This record gives sequence, C-alpha cells and structure tokens, in this order.
Amino acid sequence: MFRSDLVKPDGRALWLYARHPIPDGLVAPSPNAQPVVPNSHLRWHPLRGEWVAYASHRQHRTFLPPPEWNPLAVTTDPSAPTEVPAGPWDVAVFENLFPTLSGQAHDPPESIVDTRPGLGACEVVVFTQDPTSSLGRLPVDHLALIVDVWADRTEALGARDDVTYVFPFENRGVEVGVTLHHPHGQIYAYPFVPPVAARELSQQQAHYDATGRGLLADLLQRELADQARRVIYRGEHVVALVPVCARYPYEVWMAPLRPAPSLPDLTADERLDFARALKTVIMKYDALWQTPFPYIMAFHQAPTDGQAHPEAHVHVEFYPAYRMPGRLKYLAGSEAGAGVFTADTLPEDKARELQAVEVTIE
Repeated sequence: MFRSDLVKPDGRALWLYARHPIPDGLVAPSPNAQPVVPNSHLRWHPLRGEWVAYASHRQHRTFLPPPEWNPLAVTTDPSAPTEVPAGPWDVAVFENLFPTLSGQAHDPPESIVDTRPGLGACEVVVFTQDPTSSLGRLPVDHLALIVDVWADRTEALGARDDVTYVFPFENRGVEVGVTLHHPHGQIYAYPFVPPVAARELSQQQAHYDATGRGLLADLLQRELADQARRVIYRGEHVVALVPVCARYPYEVWMAPLRPAPSLPDLTADERLDFARALKTVIMKYDALWQTPFPYIMAFHQAPTDGQAHPEAHVHVEFYPAYRMPGRLKYLAGSEAGAGVFTADTLPEDKARELQAVEVTIE
C-alpha cells in the first residue's frame, strides 16, 4: 500500500492511497477556501443513558447534486469545487467538510443535562475514482486495498486522545440517507463507545469471562456446524452468513474465523479473504433483484481506549433497507421506538435466496 498525505486550502487533511507509487506534486483541492471550524457538542440523554450529537452546520451540506456537479469528481480544473485531485490514486480519504465530530470542538453550551464538546473525527472514504462503480464491482485487489485503508485509518484515529471508538461504515442508497451517489463510505471516530457497540461488547465480555472464549467465534462455529444452512460465503479465513438471529431480512454478518479484535489486527491473508467475502456479499445483494441493493454496512471492533480487548471480534453487519417487488420496509414503532424488531421472514429463507444467487469473482 502506498500513501500520500496532503493538506487542503481550508486546512483539512487528505490522504491518497494506491496499489502503486503515487507521484509527488499532487495538490489537494477543496470546494471551500476558508478554514473549516465546526463546533458541535454532545448532550446526555438521561433515559437512554447515551450521548446525542448536535451539529447544526450539517444542514448546509450537499444533498444529491446533479451529475455535472459532483464534489467527489476527479478533475484537472483547478477552479472546480471538488474534494479530490486528478492523479493515479485508488482510494482517497479526507476530513468531512460538515463533520458531526471534530478535534476543534470546544465550549459546549450549558444545559439542564450534561454537555461536552463534540470531539472526535469524521472522514469520507472515496472508494474509487469511477462515479458509476460500487464496492461489488471493484476488483478484489482494490477491495483489499480498501480494507488496508480502513485498518490504517483505525490505527491513526485510534491513537488520538479524543477518540475511544473508530467506526467505518457505508450508507448505500437514498433509502438509508445517501447524499452523494459517488461510491464512498465514512469513518466516525467517537470520544465514547457508541451504544450498539457497547451492548455487543458487554455481551462478548460476559461470555469471555465465563468461558475464556470469544462469543462471536463460538457462534460462527455453531453456524458452520448447523449444516452451514445460513452461510453465503466460506473462505479459508472469513465467513459471511445470514445470522440465525437476524433482525432484518437479508441481514448479513461477515467476520474472520480467528477472533481478531480490530481491523489492524488482521493478517494480509485475512484481509484478502475479507475482500473476497465483501465482494461476494454485495454482488449477491445486487443480483438478487438486478438492482443496486440499499444497505448500511457497519464495522464493529474493539475500542481504542488503550486497554486489551480479548473479548472483541471485528466484524461487519449489513442492515438492508430491503426492497421486495412492490414492497419497501421501514423501521416502525416497535423497532424505532422500543428497539424490538419484528421480522417478517425467517433467516433461513433469506439465506437460501442469497445462496441461490450465482456470482463469479475474478
């Protein structure tokens, strides 16, 4: 992996990654010439026991611009309002122009509940220069580079004093809130462990304390022993499956068989197999109804609090905003209001549908 570190005119950082050397002399562009000084804050939610972020400046962010004005487009025009330069790079990462969290946050307002600065980081990961592509269409070696990029950014962000948890993710499709069609994901670096990850880590810790083994590693072995009924990818190092406890139709989990705590802990062979599994899952999604499949792809890994986390097991969870012919499901009152999901279908049925989709990885 090759990397070039640049600084935009507005002070934001830009990192270019490639499978081949990147020449010197590339200049980081920006749609904004003025310094970016966001100042978000957090407020404590007493009933839920969690922090809520407030970042009103995000109201002004770009939303579904026409193709002729794509802030992620590559151009040699120095006056073009773009975020990435022309050049032989494969993946670009830059600090978000409209971040929910930033290292510059300060002086939160006083309130009747506890408040704190919205410290942390929000980065955009541009997967490819091709605006018409997607993760599932990229070659495996390009996807392996993206896995390396996620690991590199996890390590860099996790070393910061204001970061406790690094969360790479992708929103795909307007159904889940995408504001730019160019294939990209994001990385949020939180000053706390977010609630879903905290709940999973708590369960993993309890299992590890009781058995000395990883909870997810044990569950994966039970899935494989159950005639692999819900498995849709089985590689040498990585497995992808519709979990037996899926809350969403077509929900998929993807994880290394070895209980590595975080992305930087994956070996080169595991990262390559991770890329193959990622491509398989998304190709199957897209081939299911011959249309781009909307989903949220969320990475769950160990906190970056300087402590050992042998209980943690890095994995990806895909939450589809699934579309069936003539039907679209949204979260309803029970799911969104109570956190109790009602599944209209069985995991085994959805796994069989995905297993039946034939894809070829070259």
